[in-house]
Amino acid sequence: MKIRELIKSFEPYRVLEGDYKIWLDKNENPFDLPPEIKEEIFEELRKTPFNRYPHITAMPLRGAIAEFYGLSPENVAVGNGGDELLSYLIRIFEGDYIVTTPPTFGMYYFYAKLNGIPVVEVPLDESFTINGDMIAEKAKRASIVFITSPNNPTGNTQPREEILKVLDTGVTVVLDEAYAEFSGKSCIDLLDEYENLIILRTFSKAFSLAGARVGYLLADKEIINTFYRIKSPFSLNSLTITTAKVMLNHYDIVIERINYIIKERERIYRELKDHAYPSEANFLLMRLDAYEFLLERGIVVRKLGGRLERHIRVTIGKKEENNELIKALKEFLEEEY
Repeated sequence: MKIRELIKSFEPYRVLEGDYKIWLDKNENPFDLPPEIKEEIFEELRKTPFNRYPHITAMPLRGAIAEFYGLSPENVAVGNGGDELLSYLIRIFEGDYIVTTPPTFGMYYFYAKLNGIPVVEVPLDESFTINGDMIAEKAKRASIVFITSPNNPTGNTQPREEILKVLDTGVTVVLDEAYAEFSGKSCIDLLDEYENLIILRTFSKAFSLAGARVGYLLADKEIINTFYRIKSPFSLNSLTITTAKVMLNHYDIVIERINYIIKERERIYRELKDHAYPSEANFLLMRLDAYEFLLERGIVVRKLGGRLERHIRVTIGKKEENNELIKALKEFLEEEY
């Protein structure tokens, strides 16, 4: 048995496991679905024949998403989480490399390496902002430029005028808006103007469906048609399709929770603003080397490296969880400073 050398260079993706009391490391929504919505989902599932494959391209969900945004279903693709969508997108377009803007989401690098595609980096500036002119210059032979707004792990949105500079080059731009609901900012309105724009979104964050694994693309019809040329059929199961469709009908609950999270995010920031960066996502980046200190107290956050060495990323939790976090970090500051 011979395993490809490229595959040998990968390490399995691992997350911390254990009996910790507060988990603030994966940017999940702290709220599960309300019981009455779960009951509605269960009622719909009772009508679903589990012995039959789901729709081959999940068109019922694509149609619901399209209606939600005022688009055509042909402008929508769905997948088993945003990761599945990225794994296909990175194979579609011609070019010598992809462009990323670190520090940013690590899975762009994972799928580029897996497909043998080089990565050219255009680092964010000191305020974690993109430079559209620099990206445009580097993107001349690129297949895709990945821009994340709000950016993970820094939490800031990227200026529209800088994004437009990249779009105007004609290069394919994947604008990752996984956390856009927490910022109230989006470039979805640019889809009619730019055929090279792809918006990547997810149900995992604002919609409380990380466990259901639903991601979606909004893009020009030609891109969506090309995407479905290579996408595995039936990859989104009937349970997931039903759950996401039901949640789209309860956006009032989603908004209520978004407002709660934003309020808590701003409260934590005010308490620790000398050590935290402003955020428009559901997490905060902090200039504190407090990972082990928090872990010893049963609080799990994300430890960062590279340019963000000695930083942590903290997901916004429920009020009582955030109170514990604030208390622990203030204890850390008293001991360290």
